[in-house]
Amino acid sequence: MALSQSAVSELLEAFRAGDGVDLIRESVRMVLQELIETEAAEVIGAARYQRTSTRATERNGHRERTVSTQAGDIGLRIPKLRQGSFFPVILEPRRRIDQALHAVVMEAYVHGISTRSVDDLVQALGIDAGISKSEVSRICAQLDEAVGAFRARTLGHTEFPYVYLDATYLHVRESARPGCPDLPGQVVSKAVVVATGITATGGREVLGLAVGDSEEETFWRAFLTDLKARGLSGVRLVISDQHAGLVAALRRCFQGAAHQRCRVHFARNLLALIPKSHKDMVAALFRTIFAQPDPQAVSAAWEEVRDQLTRSFPKVGPLMDSAKAEVLAFTAFPRSHWVKIWSNNPLERINKEIKRRSRVVGIFPNEAAVIRLVGSVLADTHDEWQVHDRRYFSEASMALLAAKPLDRDTEPAAITSGT
Repeated sequence: MALSQSAVSELLEAFRAGDGVDLIRESVRMVLQELIETEAAEVIGAARYQRTSTRATERNGHRERTVSTQAGDIGLRIPKLRQGSFFPVILEPRRRIDQALHAVVMEAYVHGISTRSVDDLVQALGIDAGISKSEVSRICAQLDEAVGAFRARTLGHTEFPYVYLDATYLHVRESARPGCPDLPGQVVSKAVVVATGITATGGREVLGLAVGDSEEETFWRAFLTDLKARGLSGVRLVISDQHAGLVAALRRCFQGAAHQRCRVHFARNLLALIPKSHKDMVAALFRTIFAQPDPQAVSAAWEEVRDQLTRSFPKVGPLMDSAKAEVLAFTAFPRSHWVKIWSNNPLERINKEIKRRSRVVGIFPNEAAVIRLVGSVLADTHDEWQVHDRRYFSEASMALLAAKPLDRDTEPAAITSGT
């Protein structure tokens, strides 16, 4: 790789004016920046200002990115494209996830947790040749510091009108029982709760995570209270499944916001009441509710489907009556947002990534290991969202939401204080 003329000039200037440390830092920055520019030119199909028939798109400014190196923090400029996205391989964000995965595997190994996948990875990594618990603790501590900073960061820089909450379940070994330190703890299923939010300008951010019992109100209340303490504000709609503890906690923590019960999860609850031979028909009929053009038509379709199904399946009536306000809460918001706020599907990719990484481990040695790995997955996902600058909703559509006053009397499923 040859440095461009401008890069050489900047480097010569650094030689004249800088001390040793500054010179090393500037040299590293120049090399990294030139590598980034070279890769961007290959993706675009042309160098800067070059006219060529192979050009696939054009540059559209740049975004700043600070990278920590052994020479210190270095500021780089990542090119933005008019079409598509670009992120340099040399700054690949997934590296932190891999470090966390290896740390969890090593911790499982030194604690004597043996599954086939862990054993295979231990051999592949060469850990079976010998690794001390102190070395594992050192590696874990470094990761815990980074994940802890991510989980504790402030959220007060913007409002989050939409908040998504979902839980996935992982196997964790509990601590040894009191008085029996030599006996391994029981393996239990723990809920890993993830919160993401949509900013006032339509961007996406990961807000937080916690590990616990998803059915306990105290767990949810502690999680939501922590989000608010870190600055979460401006919440207009919370999208989630119908966890009993969550709904009760929302009444206390987000009074006045609306609650959207995930339509996908509700459909599963509905189909559980239907004989297998009729499930496909009922599922298709239920989907017609969400194909309507406006709130009034959606409400009318709900009642029509409810009456039609109740004649054959009487238990459907009470279920649909009690759930209508929450499942149709999305209709009080801009029409262009409906498909992305009527379910928890936007969290599906995150949950799949968590499951994919977790399958390698199988059984986590403790809750801290869960937070270490899942926190790394979420931190890298969050960074990826910021780097690629992909808005989940357009600024224009978010402006429509901002212009609409929050009316607690007319918006469906408004969360009110509970007793």
